[in-house]
Amino acid sequence: MKKYGLHGKLQATTGNGPALAQLLLEASKMVSTAKGCRLYLISQEDTAPDDVWVTEVWDSKEDHDNSLQAPGVKELIAQAMPLLAGRPDKGQQLTVLGGAGLN
Repeated sequence: MKKYGLHGKLQATTGNGPALAQLLLEASKMVSTAKGCRLYLISQEDTAPDDVWVTEVWDSKEDHDNSLQAPGVKELIAQAMPLLAGRPDKGQQLTVLGGAGLN
């Protein structure tokens, strides 16, 4: 099994971590049925609630890239941008080899 993975942190402006996390949870619902989506996980740090982590697993990079065109995704991105403390890093691109919960 080789899948495309992304893992990255988005830092919200002070106090906006929960709002950012909520928008990303909405995004997870939008892409959950997208072709090739295996995992779209949103996490927050207990000691830094303005740091929101996104972990994604896709069948391919192409499937991930296509998911950005899903209805509503661009609008959600536009809503999230003002909540960010800075431009988001690209994140770590990974080759996912397998693990519990992945088919």
